[in-house]
Amino acid sequence: MRACLHTLGCRLNDSETNIIRQKLEAASWQIVPFGQEADLAVINTCTVTAMAERKCRTAIRSFTRKNPNAFTAVVGCYSQTGSKILADIEGVDLIIGNQEKLNILEYVKLGKNNPPLIIKDKIIRDDFTIDFVGETEFARRANLKVQDGCDFMCSYCIIPRARGRSRSRKMDNLIDEAKSLVKRGAKEIILTGVNIGTYSYQDKGVTSVIEQLANIAGLNRIRISSIEPTTIDDQLLEWMDDINHPLVPYLHIPMQAGSNKILKAMKRNYTNSEFIEYINYAHNKVADLCIGTDIMVGFPGETDEDFQETLQIFKDNPIAYAHVFTYSQRDETPAKRLAEQVADSVKKSRSASLRSVVERRRLQFNQSFLGREFDVLFEDKKGDYYPGYTPNYIRVGLASKEDLSNCTRRVRLVSSVADFIEVELV
Repeated sequence: MRACLHTLGCRLNDSETNIIRQKLEAASWQIVPFGQEADLAVINTCTVTAMAERKCRTAIRSFTRKNPNAFTAVVGCYSQTGSKILADIEGVDLIIGNQEKLNILEYVKLGKNNPPLIIKDKIIRDDFTIDFVGETEFARRANLKVQDGCDFMCSYCIIPRARGRSRSRKMDNLIDEAKSLVKRGAKEIILTGVNIGTYSYQDKGVTSVIEQLANIAGLNRIRISSIEPTTIDDQLLEWMDDINHPLVPYLHIPMQAGSNKILKAMKRNYTNSEFIEYINYAHNKVADLCIGTDIMVGFPGETDEDFQETLQIFKDNPIAYAHVFTYSQRDETPAKRLAEQVADSVKKSRSASLRSVVERRRLQFNQSFLGREFDVLFEDKKGDYYPGYTPNYIRVGLASKEDLSNCTRRVRLVSSVADFIEVELV
């Protein structure tokens, strides 16, 4: 029996899809690329924006048209919030929310359903474990789920509804999976969650997680996927500045907006001056630090002056890149009820303007390291190059006849090529 998997959205979804993949392989399913003929599809969905939901629906219809007799399972965040919409898509057999999605095989055994079976249990707030299999090879950078849900309740965000309130993975369970990932080939582990900095299990925070991960033999790198600015411990910066510690010099810290008026309306727990002060503090404390951020454009009430303030803060401070999101109305969020909704044409124009600045800044950051040497963990070959990342998240490529997949090599950054830096072996 052939199964395919498709993930939309964040690294957290990626980590959960991998758990499902391992369970399918352990149950003797042959995994094939999404788009090929298959007996089962598992589509792990995202609901963070209206565009994300559209992409989910498109992926589902694309599979069911080509595989009308297959079992189609739609799981994750959109399944939790939009089950009624998904149930109307022809060919869907199972819609399963975030509480039960890792147990999907128990429902696949029941066979096809018309209408689809909907499993949307209330999300339990207790600390949790993950039943991982840990048998298949895992020779790449690995996402490790350490936390789920969020208590911050930003006014635009649907995630607390989709994933529930903040809860943490039991320490022994996540460390066991990390050891399993390393045993199977992973040399870099990326901590994933909704709000990683709020991790708390038996009075131990995310620093305790990293402290234990750092003791795993064979684990060369630890990376934090994203962390809120109000939750960063100084100890993290000290480790990032220590070249002998596996925690790499990389911080992705969501800013969302540069205007205090908009930050307040978003219910973010900091001012623009506090954000600026922190990123400059981190930049001065950690050598070669890469700081990334998220910026939302077109939040209700955002004026041209508010947008320009956000743009100026990005330009004037040591931020290497930004993920630009256009505000999208989400049901049952306070922001949807705000009166001053920004026109789509204005949101589109501002997003394009900001993305242009972001692209130039990313290029400038990368080129500032030309001539420098770094250790790079290479991934599988794509085209003529082996891609990889420096510790501070510069994407590089190396043309080589040697098989460099999952190998770490010392390289020198040579020149810009498209969206990466070409390197040579030292």
